[in-house]
Order: sequence, then structure tokens, then C-alpha cells
Amino acid sequence: MLEQRIQQHFIDSADLKYQAGPVLSKPISQAMQALLACVTSGGKILACGAGVSGLLAAQFAAQFVGRFERERPELGAIALAGDSADPLADTPQAADADRFARQVRALGQAGDVLLVLSASGQSSAILAAVEAAHARDMTVVALLGLAPGGGRTSNGGVVGRALRETDVQVCVPHERAARIHEVHLLALHCLCDGVDAQLLGEQETDASQLAV
Repeated sequence: MLEQRIQQHFIDSADLKYQAGPVLSKPISQAMQALLACVTSGGKILACGAGVSGLLAAQFAAQFVGRFERERPELGAIALAGDSADPLADTPQAADADRFARQVRALGQAGDVLLVLSASGQSSAILAAVEAAHARDMTVVALLGLAPGGGRTSNGGVVGRALRETDVQVCVPHERAARIHEVHLLALHCLCDGVDAQLLGEQETDASQLAV
């Protein structure tokens, strides 16, 4: 029984990724172009995530500054400090709704990109960060999901509705946070790979070189 439950997780995750690929490939490509334009013009990426999504933001920043799968010059990215243990971080009742916005106001400059992650799209802390980024004339790339209980019409939640036409939204068509996080991780890998391909070319990488 337990093994069947585990197998179902793999099936559900694979099904969502298969269905979401055609839907998300265009916005992920647009997000990659926004990141590339930023770093090639001397800007930096500020990354943050609501709750456990902050761990994905930190992983992205580490791979952007260091390396993804190929050696390359360092690219500017900073993971903003948050509280991954806050159970309300991805809700309108986040413990410190201004935690990311303060850091955006302190570190962000015009031309930079704010990369945010929120599975629900309802995080007050992420919403405040988006508003602070707009005030700094920054572009926002938002990795979001469907707000719980809102159905397909809840595309990106309040964060999605706060985005401007010049921003990019990558919204996973699912309500379950675990599945959304899995697709967000894949999207971040696509962003790192896409930037590397644009900077270094689309050369094949030997499997032995992929190990970290």
C-alpha cells in the first residue's frame, strides 16, 4: 500500500510536468531572456521565495553565481533572507510581510530583476517585494501556482494580479504545493540552462562533466 502511494507521487509529478511543458515553455523562455538581459547589462538578480520556496531561491542564486552544469564567469544573484519555517509565509498572514521588501529597497536598482516564488500566489511578503521592485523600476519574474480553492481562474493569485506587462509570470496549473514546488525547481533549472546556452552556446555536455 505504501509503495503504491509512493509510485503515485512519481506518476502525478510526471503527468503534471508533461502537461505543463507546452504551457510554460514560452513564459520560461521570456523569463530567461529577462535574466540574460539583466546580467549582460551589469545588473543582478534578487531571488526570494515564500516559506520553503526560499530554499529554491537560494539554490538558484548559488547556481547562478557559481555554476549550473558548465564552467562560466560568475553571474550576479543574491538570495534574500527569509523564514522557510514560517507556516504562514505563503499566505496573506505572513509573520513579517515586509521582510523581502526591505531587502529589495536596500539592494535593488533600476535594471535589476526580482525573481519571486510563491506556490499559492497569495503571500503578503512576496506581494510587498513585487511592489518594492516596481518602485525601484525593476522587472519581476514570478514563479507561481493556482491559489488554493480558486480553480483555474485564480491564476497566480494576488501576486499574479500585481504584475505589470513588462514582468513575466510562470504559473504552474496546479493547486497542490508539493507538485508546484517540483515544477518550480525544473523551471529554475531551465532558466540556468537557458542562460548558459545563450552565453556559452548549445554545445553538448559530456555526462561525466555534469556531476557536481
